[in-house]
Amino acid sequence: MKTRYIGAHVSASGGVSNAVANALEIGANAFALFTRNQRQWYPKPLEEEEIEKFRSAVKEAGIEPKHILPHASYLINLGNPDHENLKKSRDAFLDEMQRCEQLGLTLLNFHPGSHLNKMSEEDCLAQIAEELNIALQKTKGVTAVLENTAGQGTNLGYRFEHLKAIIDQVEDKSRVGICIDTAHTLAAGYDIRTEEGYRETMYQVDKIIGLEYLKGIHLNDSLKELASRVDRHASVGEGVMGMTLFEVLMQDERLADIPIILETPNPDRWAEEIALLRTFAK
Repeated sequence: MKTRYIGAHVSASGGVSNAVANALEIGANAFALFTRNQRQWYPKPLEEEEIEKFRSAVKEAGIEPKHILPHASYLINLGNPDHENLKKSRDAFLDEMQRCEQLGLTLLNFHPGSHLNKMSEEDCLAQIAEELNIALQKTKGVTAVLENTAGQGTNLGYRFEHLKAIIDQVEDKSRVGICIDTAHTLAAGYDIRTEEGYRETMYQVDKIIGLEYLKGIHLNDSLKELASRVDRHASVGEGVMGMTLFEVLMQDERLADIPIILETPNPDRWAEEIALLRTFAK
């Protein structure tokens, strides 16, 4: 059986170092976490002791930083048209990037942003790119990973062209990447439920953005149908996807060395889902 780096977005409750144990408990060799309370704009800083505990736990687990995909707070909107609210998002995003630096992590996954019907898509995408430029100039060693979205509300990032437009305007392209979420992809209108559909979608990702930018996968079933533009995740096999996607994706050699992260809604099933996915990686 081929090695694949599979995990889930595990709890970091009680300290970020706990995320490592939570990942190992479900048989993961990759994982995602929040490095701060994602419901607060101004959470307390990481303590030095906790930073060292996390770094030691990761080293002991034998998990490489490139297989850890921390997720930024959902509060952050780098496309916010309101100056004061944008500053809060800018500060929070920089804090997230700096926490990754402290923890020895090399990736930070985030949702691009929303225009809130107060600016054009083009201007919003340009603003997101400019905010990334600001954060990248003030940090080092951490890649900002844009996640494609379902396109719910005024969220941008549901077309691969949106992600391309942002990347085109980022000055240091060595520190920007993308994460493809399967539930978001289907909801946005890309039919990945068949082998042919999956391969065509990945061809489009490569043609429009470039697979060299692909840093992670969020592997989720979807409760909502193709092109619904509604973001509702389901456990593997319990949504509208069918199993073909999961089998084909796990056998895709291009994904052999990137984190494949479950954000499925039932943590009690994560160990079972990870074990199932491993059987597909023939």
